[in-house]
Amino acid sequence: MNKIDFEKFPDARVQKAYAIAKAAHFGQVDKAGVEYLNHTVTVALGVADDISAVIVALLHDVLEDTNYDFDDLKSAVPLNSEEIDALKLLTHDKNIPYFEYIEKIKTNKLATKVKIADLQHNSDLSRIPENSRTDKDLARVEKYRQALQILKK
Repeated sequence: MNKIDFEKFPDARVQKAYAIAKAAHFGQVDKAGVEYLNHTVTVALGVADDISAVIVALLHDVLEDTNYDFDDLKSAVPLNSEEIDALKLLTHDKNIPYFEYIEKIKTNKLATKVKIADLQHNSDLSRIPENSRTDKDLARVEKYRQALQILKK
């Protein structure tokens, strides 16, 4: 499945999650200069076999990277407790070391599924032109490779 029109998706909660992600990430771009919403959509496509995972994937960076909070999400999208728990785990508190954060994610099946899709997309160096890649990009991808190993055990 390469493309899904989330605005016309048959599940209203997915439509609402997409609308929130689109509004929350409006004007943001990723490290390659591509509209940030593309990342959340790509992650959602990676878990398209599970409605809860699609919803969490679309929203997975909203709390961490925008001014939205849980109340905003819960008032816009009727989230179940499993989805709320996954979103809380996926929102990285910068005071928690990265691999400790990854270990916490591993305790939740839904969060793990979404984080694996997130890391796989973030590890794709083809998104950054070869002549623009830095040592920092390579180090980040190595960190993500280690995180993927932890999550897939």
